[in-house]
Amino acid sequence: MTEHSAFLKSWLLQVGADQVVEALSAMLDCGALFAVDGECRIVFWSKGAERLLGLSRSEVLGRTSRSIPPLSHCAVSKQLSAGEVIQGDAMELPGSVGMVKVRQAARPFFDEQGRFVGALEVLWPESAVAVPPRPPTEDATEDFHGILTRDPAMKQACRVIRNVAQTEATVLIRGESGTGKELVARAIHAESHRARKPFQAVNCAAISANLLESELFGHVRGAFTGALRDHAGLFQRADGGTLFLDEVAELPLELQAKLLRVLQERDFVPVGGDRAIKVDVRIVAATHRSLRDQVREGRFREDLMYRLRVVPLFLPALRERRQDISLLLWHNIDRHNVQGHRRVVRVDPDAMRALLDYAWPGNVRELQNVMEYAFAVGRGEVLRLEDLPPEFREERAASARPPSNLPPLRLTGAQEADLIRDALREYGGRIEPAAKSLGMSRATFWRKRKQHGL
Repeated sequence: MTEHSAFLKSWLLQVGADQVVEALSAMLDCGALFAVDGECRIVFWSKGAERLLGLSRSEVLGRTSRSIPPLSHCAVSKQLSAGEVIQGDAMELPGSVGMVKVRQAARPFFDEQGRFVGALEVLWPESAVAVPPRPPTEDATEDFHGILTRDPAMKQACRVIRNVAQTEATVLIRGESGTGKELVARAIHAESHRARKPFQAVNCAAISANLLESELFGHVRGAFTGALRDHAGLFQRADGGTLFLDEVAELPLELQAKLLRVLQERDFVPVGGDRAIKVDVRIVAATHRSLRDQVREGRFREDLMYRLRVVPLFLPALRERRQDISLLLWHNIDRHNVQGHRRVVRVDPDAMRALLDYAWPGNVRELQNVMEYAFAVGRGEVLRLEDLPPEFREERAASARPPSNLPPLRLTGAQEADLIRDALREYGGRIEPAAKSLGMSRATFWRKRKQHGL
């Protein structure tokens, strides 16, 4: 016990320990102050921590420090050994403005039996201005034929691409619009022995059925009005290489039979032709729909589905790759910085939170478009919330609305599942506002969501 402990205890009882901690955190305006309990769960998170690390209190309170990427290397995540004190150690963390060089100080606490009961930690930037952020270059980041990621699921997809590219297996890529399906198809081609041969691509949903048949299989002169000369289709032009069929679920049934023949017999007959043409083409297909559902609805041939999905490859949506958002954000900022009309070196914390909280229904392609918008309408070295498209400000306004009254109790399981599903849809998959709209805590919402398999 220190000599001033008795006086301090008396004073803390008078003032209130919580008020003292809040006052200390306010004085550490440029730094982060946070506390964990004996299980390393965050129990206090200062305003400075929100600004420095770009994470709100509601996102971190109750979570273990090990589960929060910026804190995974901090002292408290290691449950400091008895009596150890960290003072002034240098480290680099991902913050609200990119990678930030900070110093850390940490103090563990133990009960009378010597058990670890928690710790306080302070982080402060090495300078008043954060280091100009650059996209992370650590080993955790993978750049594979333009696929930039730190996400384990995407890294696994890259490993599958490398392996399957060495074979002749037909690949079916499944993913939402904007997840990079064509980029994956090009990577498969580039990694294969066909890399020096042609790569052709077509969106099956963008061309009418009549034109699509001619585009895929070609036509002979006089096959229809306007066919003034022979036309080599994509299969013929891709001979020896790879043909990418995007949105293959939209392929009309009559063309599905013709595609099946090419996959089985390696030949086809052009529109209006009378002889088969032999081709050596690898097919890589993609869709955002479930082909099994399309088969059940009678819109897709079952035999063709099995031919196409020899190797199914699933691409996660950007909202499921949260750690990739800031990585891709800075990658696109750097790309625009090179063009010269505006240079961004920092992202305002409010803008960063809006970008990280957004559901990204358009995935990576939408992120690229958002950055193009920001560089077109904004000016200056700081990217602010006002530089983002209107939906980002509308999202934050919606999440700030007071929660609606909790629906009547004693709901059936199906009714509760429907409410949770509707809330997730309304708030673009974001947990925090969806939980608030139903009057639930984040933890309760997560538990019920898991319970209903949503």
